[in-house]
Amino acid sequence: MPRALPALIVVAAVCGAVAVGLAERGRDGGPRCGRGFLARGARCIVGTGAECPPPLVGSSRGCGAPDVRVLVPAASIAIGPSDWEAERRVAPRVVHVRAFRIDAFEVTCAHWEEFAHDGTRCEDGARAASGIARDRAAAYCAARGGRLPTEDEWIVAAAAAAGGAGPARRYPWGDTGAVCRRAAWGLRAGPCAHGADGPDTVGAHPDGDSPLGLHDLAGNVAEWVAATPAASDAPDPPDAPSAPDRDEGVAKGGSWASELASDLRAWARLELAPTARDGRVGFRCAYPP
Repeated sequence: MPRALPALIVVAAVCGAVAVGLAERGRDGGPRCGRGFLARGARCIVGTGAECPPPLVGSSRGCGAPDVRVLVPAASIAIGPSDWEAERRVAPRVVHVRAFRIDAFEVTCAHWEEFAHDGTRCEDGARAASGIARDRAAAYCAARGGRLPTEDEWIVAAAAAAGGAGPARRYPWGDTGAVCRRAAWGLRAGPCAHGADGPDTVGAHPDGDSPLGLHDLAGNVAEWVAATPAASDAPDPPDAPSAPDRDEGVAKGGSWASELASDLRAWARLELAPTARDGRVGFRCAYPP
């Protein structure tokens, strides 16, 4: 055997291992879907058992998300370059919010269909609703006695420690491990799946729940936040943006189409027109405490 051949074999093996590592970026070897859910293509769907897999519950339309609202305590947390991926992308600041309640689940297709009366027909009512302009999302929340959360409220819901004290988390579940079993992300072009054309079933990734029990804050659909902040205990800083700048459309949490784990970080934001009906974007509602 020529001397060069063993070296080529070693190089090929190393390159193959690197390629596999890149292909498996975001994976952790565990099941992609929560217990009771089945992986079918890029989706996690409800299994064929007689009972709905937790956290879903039964309804006249099959398994769906229960109407649960979670209390988020008042909190003050620092965001910014303490997370190295946020450096040069996020101005360091302290986020202050009063206590509020927020939906434990993203609004589902079935819930949106009942409200919209716009011809929407859901093949899977437990799938997160998407492709809804911000004003229509706000109207849905108002009809339920709520509103869209502000961006600061959303950040606190995703990143504040239970009880409103302690350091901010990078992800809703903690600081590390943006893997496929914790969120519906990377489903269109990897790393978690390929070929998805929309969001997944809500609640199908319970390993990614926040300590308060909020589902899918990271991934599935990026979530609309309100145009302007609600009243808070602290005035705006001197360098706060003016009101016109605040009327940009912002969605939080990354989505089923996100290919980078950094899109799922609490500080990350998707900027788009408020009138956009983007298939990556859905919402959940906030309410008085």
